[in-house]
Amino acid sequence: MARTARASGRQVNAVQAVAMLLTFVLLAVVGGLLTAGLVLPAAAGVSAMTSGTTQIFEDLPDELEPGPLSQQSRIYDRDNKLLATFYAENRIVVGLDEISMNLQNAVVATEDKRFYAHGGVDMEGMARAALINMATKKTQGASTLTQQYVKNVLIEQAVRDGDPLGQLEASEDTMERKLREAKLAIALEKKMSKLEILERYLNIAQFGTQVYGAESASRYYFNKSAKDLSIVEAATIAGITKAPGKYDPTTYPENTTARRNIVLKLMYEEGYISKEEHDAARTTPIEDTLQITPTENSCAAASYSAYFCDYVTKVIISDPIFGETEAERKDLLYRGGLDIYTTLDSKLQREAYIQARDTVPLKDPTGIADAIVSVVPGTGEIRVMAQNRKYVARADEQGKGKTSINFSTDQVHGGSQGFPAGSTFKPFVLAEWIKSGRSLTESVSANKRKWQGDDWDEWTASCIENFSQGRGDWEPGNSDGFGTGQKTVLQATASSINTAYISMLSQLDLCKVGETAEEIGFRPSRIADEGKVTIEPSMVLGVQNTSPLAMAAAYATFASGGTYCDPVAITRVTDANGADLGVPSANCRTVLESDVASGVNHALEGVLTKGGASGSKLAGGRVAAGKTGTSQLNQHTWFIGYTPQLSTATWIGHPDRNVSMQRITINGTYRPIVYGSTLAAPMWKRFMDYALADEPNEKFPDVAKDVLEGEKVTVPALWGVSVAEAEEILEEAGFRPTVRSGAVNANSPAGRVAYTYPAGTAPRGSQITIYVSNGQPPTAPSDGDSDDNKDDKKDKKKKKNRGSDD
Repeated sequence: MARTARASGRQVNAVQAVAMLLTFVLLAVVGGLLTAGLVLPAAAGVSAMTSGTTQIFEDLPDELEPGPLSQQSRIYDRDNKLLATFYAENRIVVGLDEISMNLQNAVVATEDKRFYAHGGVDMEGMARAALINMATKKTQGASTLTQQYVKNVLIEQAVRDGDPLGQLEASEDTMERKLREAKLAIALEKKMSKLEILERYLNIAQFGTQVYGAESASRYYFNKSAKDLSIVEAATIAGITKAPGKYDPTTYPENTTARRNIVLKLMYEEGYISKEEHDAARTTPIEDTLQITPTENSCAAASYSAYFCDYVTKVIISDPIFGETEAERKDLLYRGGLDIYTTLDSKLQREAYIQARDTVPLKDPTGIADAIVSVVPGTGEIRVMAQNRKYVARADEQGKGKTSINFSTDQVHGGSQGFPAGSTFKPFVLAEWIKSGRSLTESVSANKRKWQGDDWDEWTASCIENFSQGRGDWEPGNSDGFGTGQKTVLQATASSINTAYISMLSQLDLCKVGETAEEIGFRPSRIADEGKVTIEPSMVLGVQNTSPLAMAAAYATFASGGTYCDPVAITRVTDANGADLGVPSANCRTVLESDVASGVNHALEGVLTKGGASGSKLAGGRVAAGKTGTSQLNQHTWFIGYTPQLSTATWIGHPDRNVSMQRITINGTYRPIVYGSTLAAPMWKRFMDYALADEPNEKFPDVAKDVLEGEKVTVPALWGVSVAEAEEILEEAGFRPTVRSGAVNANSPAGRVAYTYPAGTAPRGSQITIYVSNGQPPTAPSDGDSDDNKDDKKDKKKKKNRGSDD
């Protein structure tokens, strides 16, 4: 940042200015310009007027420390392909050896032909300008390149400091400003060489309405580097700086041509070009030389990668690693000349966008949107982030099929408040189930139940005092009515049976489930949630909003065998000098024991092999695991699936309001009802087949026997005993008894135990259902099945006819 004291409040009148100027000229003639600048205060004895004048000159600042110039920042994908550029001033700083001699000569010939001879101030030109100004009352400039550089530095400093008064003082057309520039220029030439000053001038000068510096100007007007500029191109650029608006070749080509020809004439007169070169350049039509190449100042330049690009900018603006305040971080992004290298795979990103667009068109009449995000397990690197919308940078540009909101991220990083997770939350409950020592083959009740009154005493929430008190009635069901009788945890997971999972949750500590979910990576998307899981029985149904990115990262924890990594988009950032800056860490850490992760993986493999998403198995028999999700009234649907190499989340729903996807036509196809397995899972499959086509078919580690089966123990024979005695016996044996409502035909006395399910053996800790006899002889079932097995067969028949439950 440039640093200089602001001029004192003393004003210079015309007589004082002339006296000072004449003193300057006299000393310059006698002792040279530099001596004049240094000795001027010693002339105080000439007269009272001169004394006052020299004091004013002495009061002017003489220290100028140019700060770093505002430069454009650039974002690249993982293969160093440029995605987008950001700037407050479109500038790329380069060395003088990277700027054509043609441009160097053109600028010197036009702006300061005695540049290499004077000491910062051109006394001949300054005296001439002063006399003309006094005689005609017209303003004529006489600033050297050094003075112009000083002026630009002061303006740049004021702009970066947010100082409009400083900008005005640095650019106002007054003798005081010129004298201040003169003194600073003299001091500057003592510290810098001519070539260094020329280099800095060519980098700071404005060469268009939004173009700063020689390199950016060359790229904008001619789509080439400044080192490759021809004579005619150099003359064009050199002419623009006098009045960037007036001499803009895209708007006023006639003005630009006339100004260019003046520059060519001056170059010829100073001997920089020959007569032949002058004539050839002068006759070249300006239109034939231009190749306008704008540098878009937005993520829109990233095309189908725009929302990932937007996420990167939000990370930089929000993460304290890039600065203490948001203002500092924005300044770094838009002025810091950063090169930002990211994790994006552009090839996969393009495919992700195609799948998002083809699943639900951008302007589908329903307004339904979708999103797809992929994260690498074990590293947290984001590979793709796409949605079926066209990116616009500002909210006021939004319209049908285009938005500034990033559906893949949370409120902080993209403006989205997220979407209810639905059944994709169930694997977090499953993880806590396994952590607590329970097994995958344990049976739980899938019967619908109304929780009320004292029923809430069966629930545990160790972090909430008096959790059960004052709770109302709750009677959750399944999205399609399936699920009755006893189900193993594997069955409940594959078919996503809400009632079975609620039974599981009622046997766990809700607070520990919440802690496990957060450790694995579940992240609420709303700022108001403060990153915490809402502890409620309904949590198992995924009622809290989250984001596709958070869920892809969370499921990557299972894929990696228990290691969670914060999702990261940035791998490296260098500043304008090429120095590395700090970047956010993935902070990878083990959050699940490998046996727990393997148990979850085994259960979620069943979703794709024989459960709700069996129609979306990956090609070639590739091993994968995942979970469907459908929120209330089918308003939002998900599929989150993974292999050991890649975790991908897909979401489909309306982004702005709750719209039921029942009896709806999406992408021209009528859908009576949309589940996670309907559109989200097939979109996931198509993308994953493409992304993993050249990858080996890696398998997950085998599930541990105790996680799969638990400790098998004998279920006591309880025929004919009282219900109370049966419950006591089962509890002593390590089981959890439950009594089925109603009575069944059995040979045992009425009111006594008819039988239990399961019988024989079962994992310790399993739920054992007690069936009570009504005293009536049983009718032999045609297939010999128990009531629960008949319930299972009914469920299978229904599913065959109606599809699976999400």
